[in-house]
Amino acid sequence: MPKFDSSRIPVITLLLLGLSAVNAQQEEPVTADNEAAPADFIQKGQIVPVAEEDIDEGSDDYAVPQDSENDLLEAEFEVFKELMSENVYDEADTVAKRVVELAIQTHGPQSNQFAKALTNLAIVQFHTEQYDASVQNFEAAIEIIEDNEDRLNAQLINPLKGLGAAQLENGRPDLATQTFQRAVHVTHVNEGPHNLDQLELLESIAETYVRMGDMDAAKDAQDTIYAINIREHRLDSPALVPSLMRRAQWQHRAGFIFDERATYRRAIRIIEEHEGKDSVNLVEPLILLGRSYFYLDTSGQVSFHDSSMASGEIYFRRATRIASESTDSNWQVVAQAGLALGDYYIYKNNSNRARQAYVETWQLLSQSEDSLRVRRQQLERIVPLKEEELPRYVSSDTRTSGDDRTDPLLQGSVSVSYEVSTRGRAEDVELIEAKPPGFERMVNTVQREVRRRIFRPRLEDGEVVSTPDQVLVHKFFYRQSDLDAQRAEQDAK
Repeated sequence: MPKFDSSRIPVITLLLLGLSAVNAQQEEPVTADNEAAPADFIQKGQIVPVAEEDIDEGSDDYAVPQDSENDLLEAEFEVFKELMSENVYDEADTVAKRVVELAIQTHGPQSNQFAKALTNLAIVQFHTEQYDASVQNFEAAIEIIEDNEDRLNAQLINPLKGLGAAQLENGRPDLATQTFQRAVHVTHVNEGPHNLDQLELLESIAETYVRMGDMDAAKDAQDTIYAINIREHRLDSPALVPSLMRRAQWQHRAGFIFDERATYRRAIRIIEEHEGKDSVNLVEPLILLGRSYFYLDTSGQVSFHDSSMASGEIYFRRATRIASESTDSNWQVVAQAGLALGDYYIYKNNSNRARQAYVETWQLLSQSEDSLRVRRQQLERIVPLKEEELPRYVSSDTRTSGDDRTDPLLQGSVSVSYEVSTRGRAEDVELIEAKPPGFERMVNTVQREVRRRIFRPRLEDGEVVSTPDQVLVHKFFYRQSDLDAQRAEQDAK
């Protein structure tokens, strides 16, 4: 039986596994009110485990618990889910531990219910970055299910998702890939080789390969996802649009910008064919297509667009027109288009036009409690518009550690401060701390990337203002041998 120590219970939270992109950055700007800037249209990959449901159901070999015990377990679990939905992780941690204890009391330490409780426990710790404990609890849950069922039981899929996510964030993408692939195999056994439930797992595999720098393997995973979706839907089916949008977002992250544009154009054509050329559903893909022109393609392809298309301006203007004129539009869509237009002008360094677009959107978002909430998220704080991912590993050898622990993975960090100007540029970039000292190339890479970033500037009382005292902490993995090699290199100069 797996060891269980309630004092070390890892908890992780309710998250969606896949390429959803909210706050999945390894680095995160710290604002004055200590809130992370929200993701806008440019998103990064996120891999997170999903909480188990129905904690009080199922049959075990233990005595049937009394109604009062079941009621208490169910009540605590409902509290846990509510706290998780509100991202109140500290309190969720405490409640999750109570659920584990109750699951032991009512169903026993070898029950599937206990395994579900451990899985949910492992979820809060994932969010609080207690990855070692999270891995241990996922592994314990998996072992219990294997003992009670078998190694191919469908109940293993969710804890395997969580284990892979925790392994990835713990600096073991090699193990994460194996875990995700095992989960895919379990879906094949239980649901067939073309099942749709495996798509989130394949997205996670692709994301893992991206982080490892293996773009060919990531592309293979994405091609498999696309093939499964094509098998499920017609080539011109509107049901294919969400898949195309996700595919384009991945192509963006992989640097396949021309492929990204082609995918967005295909989604746009499908929407136009089925809903018309003025459909409000065109706004988002048009904005994202326009944003693709903020970036250079890394695939070696050559573009021959005219100047307006080459800048993306034509797509922003069309999105703005549709949002303003469509009878199906609403204030959310109009605001989305207005922000995107302002962002375009910021990117083009036309601060006057950007200010006009932002001020108009500020006024639109000042008319109700719901719109004020969006205003606070989108205009009362800086929002990253253009940024490249920073390296998570010092060297390629660091990415795949295998089982060799003679030179274990260690975690370092680079912290820099900067100010975001009214033009949306990072200024006065200064190093705060590098832990450990010695990785000069990593320090230089972080500082250079911050200087290249473009932000939506913050508004205060309806006016664009500069935002000082921003801090970025970039975490990375290394080995002692990496540090020794770089220090020796510095000493030799």
